[in-house]
Amino acid sequence: MKVCTDACLLGAWFSKKIPQHATVLDIGAGTGLLMMMLAQRSQSEIHGIEIDPAAYEQLQENTSQNDWKQRLQVFAGDARTYSFPHKYDYIISNPPFFESDWLSTDNREQIAKHSTLLTLDELIHVIAHNLQPQGSFGILLPFHRWEYFDKLAGFNGFFLQEKVVVKQTPRHAPFRVLLQYTRNPHHPASAIDLTIQQIDGAYTGEFVGLLKDYYLYL
Repeated sequence: MKVCTDACLLGAWFSKKIPQHATVLDIGAGTGLLMMMLAQRSQSEIHGIEIDPAAYEQLQENTSQNDWKQRLQVFAGDARTYSFPHKYDYIISNPPFFESDWLSTDNREQIAKHSTLLTLDELIHVIAHNLQPQGSFGILLPFHRWEYFDKLAGFNGFFLQEKVVVKQTPRHAPFRVLLQYTRNPHHPASAIDLTIQQIDGAYTGEFVGLLKDYYLYL
């Protein structure tokens, strides 16, 4: 569960959307990267849940050794059945990507990357159950799965508020998408394109602007 550009994009993008004082839940918190990115920019109370014991152990370690530890709380368990202390203003998730693609031989990696334990259909139900009526949620998905998830969200009473389509370079096809939903109709949804690198390999200005508070060398 290494730090990756995908997760950094989600954390940086969503950190600008939560108010200074809110309650936030990270579903599938991994080692705590998203929680700490959100905590860096706000005074929110941020909770995270992780099912993998090894990842949870590192999650505990990471969230207890920083300047925001008083506002971070982590839970070990299955988000589908866990009884959270309250409903949240915001929920964020970087969920397992694949349901029928190649499976990793490493069981922890398989759980992290493939939805053998948490399908997107189950995830949207967890979000719907634990989100405040006026709340919002953000999610990162492979581009080819966003329309499927958008239908699931619609069936559960959510409306797309913003979509960020991510490409590696101008020559590449989109490969990731960042989505934000609320229960309030928002037509039309805002649509933004984000390219990570220019043709020469340098980071684009939009990528630098989004990640400069988190990357040491931007």
